[in-house]
Amino acid sequence: MKQRARKMFQAMIVFALALSLFPMQPAFAQDSADIVDTAVAAGNFNTLVAAVQAAGLVDTLKGEGPFTVFAPTDEAFAKLPPETLAAALADPEGLLTQVLLYHVVPGKVMAADLRDGMNATTAQGEAVQFTLGDGTAMVNDANIIATDIETSNGVIHVIDTVILPPSITGAAADEAAMAEQPVVEASSAEATMEMADIVDTAVAAGNFSTLVAAVQAAGLVDALKGEGPFTVFAPTDEAFAKLPAGTVDALLADPSGDLTQILLYHVVPGKVMAADLSDGMTANTLQGGAVTFSLSDGGAMVNDANIIATDIETSNGVIHVIDSVILPPAAEAAPAAESAPSVDAAPAAAMSSDQAPERMPVTGAGDSQNSILIVFALLTVFAGLVLFGRRRMA
Repeated sequence: MKQRARKMFQAMIVFALALSLFPMQPAFAQDSADIVDTAVAAGNFNTLVAAVQAAGLVDTLKGEGPFTVFAPTDEAFAKLPPETLAAALADPEGLLTQVLLYHVVPGKVMAADLRDGMNATTAQGEAVQFTLGDGTAMVNDANIIATDIETSNGVIHVIDTVILPPSITGAAADEAAMAEQPVVEASSAEATMEMADIVDTAVAAGNFSTLVAAVQAAGLVDALKGEGPFTVFAPTDEAFAKLPAGTVDALLADPSGDLTQILLYHVVPGKVMAADLSDGMTANTLQGGAVTFSLSDGGAMVNDANIIATDIETSNGVIHVIDSVILPPAAEAAPAAESAPSVDAAPAAAMSSDQAPERMPVTGAGDSQNSILIVFALLTVFAGLVLFGRRRMA
């Protein structure tokens, strides 16, 4: 038996070692959305998506790539003179296509690849120029307000202004000079630039108005502007709108109570990137409760909220965008057993005679057991008497 158990144990060890030889699936390995689907899901690129559809560029931006897209928000398009936007939409295959392609750079250019004065040729054919310094990053005259939103076929950087090709703005001479300057890759040290903190990034993005208002009401602005790092799962305005009517107003009326608890439940200490996540992983929040991550072919979730954009890096952490507000679990009532004091049972040998009960109550099956003991005792006495009598007779 011992030999058989030893063989089974050895087999289990061999099996475990064999499993360890298989490569583990990397965290967040499921296919992410492409550039177009990511922009649609984000909710604050409606004008850009409509323009891409009108220009017939959907299939192009869903292609293999990779592409780097500098995506203007809806607020960025709203800053254009109405006649400019109308003229572009009226000429989808001409002016509109030229403007849109000017926001696309072939290849995957991450924030760390940029340096002050660097330029890159766009899919439209003309070049854009980058300016870094004093805590800001710009492409032409547009501020880059969020960086490194990775997709399955490239990366998106969010900008606050629509950029126009020099040939359209009349700056063709400047563009020609830029085109003569080759694109130079910068080292990580050269590319390091000051970024906005979590709060300022959320304000600039434009689609976290309710979240920002809630953070201000709860007095958490200074905390989320702190050194960190923090990981924030940021619900969009549409996410807050999905809550039952009156919920947001009720929360704002009690900012130091439930509102603070809910907001802190969206913040995880430390910097957790998408690549750090794994299916079933949990993380403790600043509220004290834990969140659980689910990864599948359909996407990534935190609790019951879909993560629709990831790895928006800030100066004091990272933001992941979610489509629902997540709520901390209700505190569970402590079991009655936990409220009673714990008492260790004393061993029978340690119990003194005056502590022991005078009579042990027995019922049911115990009666037959006592009867057997009595019979056994009588037989023992009888056998002893017989043995004693035989010895005397001898």
